[in-house]
Amino acid sequence: MLYHVRMDVRVPHDVDPARFEALKAEEKARAQALQREGKWRHLWRIVGQYANVSVFDVADHDELHAILASLPLFPFMEIAVTPLARHPSALD
Repeated sequence: MLYHVRMDVRVPHDVDPARFEALKAEEKARAQALQREGKWRHLWRIVGQYANVSVFDVADHDELHAILASLPLFPFMEIAVTPLARHPSALD
């Protein structure tokens, strides 16, 4: 199943900067691993915001939830998920 996922990162002002830098590095590694696996199909930054729009290709809602919950920055995210269905006019 394909999912459109918007992730907005909301970092509390009292987060230790060194800890946050480490979490960002872990997040990047996890995101790249999921992309290599074909689970995280597209990753797009939203200009001017600490947010992204992504497309995930996973088996079901439960797998997507497990993946999102495994992200190191998950505790700081507001996430909106929209399941996608094939459009009848799509060429591919």
